[in-house]
Amino acid sequence: MSNTPTGKRTPWFDDKTATPLIDQHARKLTSFIDALADGKVDEGEIRSQETRVLTLMKEIEPKLDDALHARVTELLCELTAYDLMQTLHEMQKARPRTAFRG
Repeated sequence: MSNTPTGKRTPWFDDKTATPLIDQHARKLTSFIDALADGKVDEGEIRSQETRVLTLMKEIEPKLDDALHARVTELLCELTAYDLMQTLHEMQKARPRTAFRG
């Protein structure tokens, strides 16, 4: 992560609670803060984030041996599923609980 000093690892999870910390780190990224500054995320901001992700993937993927590549791929897929599930869960919680009675 570009906001992390060189030589110091950013922890992926909390040792005490065994909960992921990646989302907390992501919320501190300048790109994330800037994108949310106006309260909305536009298509240009999404394309810029996609470009950052693709750039990192293209840099890192060739450095992985096949076994590590398989595990990192699994990690990325599970992390994406986790993020999507959290987002859907939050949306469901925010939805009004009243039923339409026409």
